[in-house]
Amino acid sequence: MLPDPTAPALPADADWWRNAVFYQVYIRSFADGNGDGVGDLAGIRSRLPYLADLGVDALWITPFYPSPMADHGYDVADPRDVEPVFGDLTEFDGLLSDAHALGIRVTVDLVPNHSSHAHEWFQAALAAAPGSPARERYLFRDGRGADGSEPPNNWPSVFGGPAWTRVPDGQWYLHIFAPEQPDLNFANPEVLADLEETMRFWLDRGVDGFRIDVAHGMAKPEGLPDMVPMDDTGLLADHGPGDHRFDQDGVHAVHRRIRAVLDEYEDRMAVGEVWVSDDDRLAQYLREDELQLAFNFKLVTADWTPTGLRDAIVHSLATVAGTPAPACWVLSNHDVVRHVTRYGDGEVGLRRARAAALLQLALPGSAYLYNGDELGLPNVELPDEVLQDPVWERSGHTRRGRDACRVPMPWSGEKPSYGFSSSPDTWLPMPDDWADLTVEAQTADPSSIQSLYRSALALRRSASAFGAEELEWLPSPDGCLAFRRPGGLVCLLNLSGAPVPLPEGRVLLASADTADGTVPVDAAVWLEG
Repeated sequence: MLPDPTAPALPADADWWRNAVFYQVYIRSFADGNGDGVGDLAGIRSRLPYLADLGVDALWITPFYPSPMADHGYDVADPRDVEPVFGDLTEFDGLLSDAHALGIRVTVDLVPNHSSHAHEWFQAALAAAPGSPARERYLFRDGRGADGSEPPNNWPSVFGGPAWTRVPDGQWYLHIFAPEQPDLNFANPEVLADLEETMRFWLDRGVDGFRIDVAHGMAKPEGLPDMVPMDDTGLLADHGPGDHRFDQDGVHAVHRRIRAVLDEYEDRMAVGEVWVSDDDRLAQYLREDELQLAFNFKLVTADWTPTGLRDAIVHSLATVAGTPAPACWVLSNHDVVRHVTRYGDGEVGLRRARAAALLQLALPGSAYLYNGDELGLPNVELPDEVLQDPVWERSGHTRRGRDACRVPMPWSGEKPSYGFSSSPDTWLPMPDDWADLTVEAQTADPSSIQSLYRSALALRRSASAFGAEELEWLPSPDGCLAFRRPGGLVCLLNLSGAPVPLPEGRVLLASADTADGTVPVDAAVWLEG
């Protein structure tokens, strides 16, 4: 059943995403509505007023589709339904309606590169003979060697080990990620048609757009040649020209088909997860008939230095300069070390994270926050026995994976599960020392990082000082960065190691106390110049 067409709708705005602040909800870890220790759609729905008060424009909800959960939802068994652990379609429709009534748009994950091994297509492929139409939906190949016992090529899996698994009849299938995530064959028209059907299913329900997982995948080179050199570049590496698994030219034909479907609807958009650092290669995904946005991960990988951060900003703006797209800024997500921890952890990491928030939100374009960014959450050192990320097992326990940045959100109270669930036991354990980090504790503290985010988002939404999608670099003291937006906003970030004089202008917001006329170390300030 589709949503009620008389439900309140957001005003039409074809460009709403150009300067929107998106909030990523990692569904397992945001809020638990039924007490089983796992976040769900009901939990998200119950916390929508908090998100509206925080001031975000849109949500990105990670996969909630039926899945065996080999990769916590990124192994999709049915892309057009809801995993019972998370709720059902009625609950999703209610969430969508409530979000729109609060002025929040909703985008959902699209996972086109691969399916789950439990998908009916892959089960049919396993039951079918080599060379059958069922196998043509995936990438089955004969092995190498006299008896075909060697993989068809030397590609590694991003999660560790080879990217091939052999089936009982002797053929092998490709999985760039886990064996439970077989790659789909986008040279097969049936695969592309099915993706379009999935998109229309959710667009017809009223979703406002998609985040496209592994948007630089989906196309494979003819003949699947060996990689030379054969480097397992890892989940978050820059997949360069020698890595045949990603960023093949044929992927752009898929993106043009995705865009064509989006253009059939009003006000819809897609953002791509594109791990390509070459400016020109990334820009190709942002041509007028492809993605509206692509994550630029340069701030994620930048050192906390003036040169590192400035280079990240300059290259990100250069990427979009010749495209119709704005820049798209990210500090953390469910795949990377949280930036509080990247920046040094403890008081130093939090101080820098506060400054980074003002830097990110002052930049032209759109911004993505990860749930818990606004609370200053750090990575959590978890015991070996609770780790669940497939990277841990596939790497032979040499890489700990991404669980440390996925610990559930603390909402209230003095001990786990801090209001995340009615149960004290959560799918990943929560630390005993997070009482001061809860939403409740920080809402009551005007000096908290949550209060800083709320003020920054309110200013960003209301102030004309932000102006157009441009910036001008300004002279600044050694070890500092300063720029002006066309509307007059000046942002200064002090990484010099000593306080610097506060520039002229009315202070709009600062990440640390500037009452003495200086900007402290590792602090940022917004001024109306």
